[in-house]
Amino acid sequence: MRTTDTCLTDTSVVVVGGGFGGLSAACYLAQAGADVELVEKNAQLGGRASRLETNGFRFDMGPSWYLMPDVFERFFGHFDRDVGEYYALNRLDPHYRIFFKDGDRVDITPDREQVIETFESYEPGAGDALREYLAASEEQYSIAMENFVYEDRPRLRDWIDRDVMNAASIGFQLLGTMDEYVAEYFDHPKLQQIMQYTLVFLGGAPKNTPALYNMMSHVDFNMGVWYPEDGIGGVVDSIADLAVELGVTTTLGTEINEITRRQEHFHLEAVGGDVFTPDIVVSGADYAHTEQDLLPSRARQYDAEYWDERTYAPSAFLMYLGVEGDIDPLAHHTLIVPPDWDQHFEQIFDRPTWPDDPAYYLCAPSKTDEEVAPDGHSALFVLVPVAAGLEDTTDIREQYRDFVLGDIAEHTGVDLHGRIVCEELFCIEDFISVYNSWNGTALGLAHTLRQTALFRPPHRSDAVDGLYFAGGYTTPGIGMPMCLISGEHAADAVIKDRSE
Repeated sequence: MRTTDTCLTDTSVVVVGGGFGGLSAACYLAQAGADVELVEKNAQLGGRASRLETNGFRFDMGPSWYLMPDVFERFFGHFDRDVGEYYALNRLDPHYRIFFKDGDRVDITPDREQVIETFESYEPGAGDALREYLAASEEQYSIAMENFVYEDRPRLRDWIDRDVMNAASIGFQLLGTMDEYVAEYFDHPKLQQIMQYTLVFLGGAPKNTPALYNMMSHVDFNMGVWYPEDGIGGVVDSIADLAVELGVTTTLGTEINEITRRQEHFHLEAVGGDVFTPDIVVSGADYAHTEQDLLPSRARQYDAEYWDERTYAPSAFLMYLGVEGDIDPLAHHTLIVPPDWDQHFEQIFDRPTWPDDPAYYLCAPSKTDEEVAPDGHSALFVLVPVAAGLEDTTDIREQYRDFVLGDIAEHTGVDLHGRIVCEELFCIEDFISVYNSWNGTALGLAHTLRQTALFRPPHRSDAVDGLYFAGGYTTPGIGMPMCLISGEHAADAVIKDRSE
């Protein structure tokens, strides 16, 4: 429904929250002629994609994988820009390295034939199975993106049309789970883990994530894993620059603590006393926080019980480490995987506790970007998925930190003891205090069958006219590319409503 003319002239909009969803919505609305002010609680934009700079080290604090470059190209292309005008991309080789905790090690590279040979070495016929799997994944990606991701379908009747019927094969994928789907192609447990690891980025587990998301294998194996110039923070800066070019005004360090509707305008109050009175509000802040903490009870779509009953993506135990010397044999992206990771997923979703044999992720951007660490040093980012809502104290963090450092040394050969020159820990309580994250989830709502597509919270509030939502809680879901698209959907909804 979006139009490129100035259909929102004389309309004022406040976008609350400067994550990818909020930034995206601000850009689309400004292009449509609105007077847009983006108000961000923290001192920098990006939301969870924030940046830490300390002692000569630079860390992307949240997202660190640049996937789905087509989505970013499409976003900038809508504004007659090219990604290359803002930042360069470097394709990683390997895409990532996997250390299995039984001593095995695998590299996934841009060389398709090499990867096929690797699969074949684990299981006769797995090479051909991978070709077949990726061909199906590519087809499903194309269908899904065109019909269910770029096209927002918030109501049941939106799913009853010819396009959806023609794409019925994708719909049937929703009926199964990822572990069932992958098992149809591969018997070897390590190959199954390789094909399912992307679920970490969707906040789910193989047993609770719809098989639809097998399309992420096309993103990984076929489209590649990239590193943007200046990291993910550089992408945030670029979108922020675009927003300024389009006329968006940005106010940092201003936390909204109340949103009310007053006759023809909204009344937004900030901590410290600032007041904003726009015609339209788009919240890119945590959806549950917006509903439960910022809106009066009469203006909420959902009660506290609704939010308590949702399935949340994990939180994360994060370590930002400045290390003296190199950290070979780690790659830019490294995964550490136990032989049986079901226990870790159970300790996230079924019986929440601090995982005692975790699957986790290491990011070493200094392998690619010499600007992120001083000479003779390495930057290392450690992410262990943990259940949202766990008790998170200083003592628990310190104990778990020592456990993780020992696990890294044991399973990768990288001993960090005595070499860490600067260190920051970030966990559940920080997600709550810094990002107003519900229960400390790092990502929002998990992509379970009952929380996919039209079963996610809507972009339009059905309780307050003129209030809209963007971000990972809405469609299409979790991740930087999806949040960019969520901002587009939110802006489309505004434009459609104001045009009627």
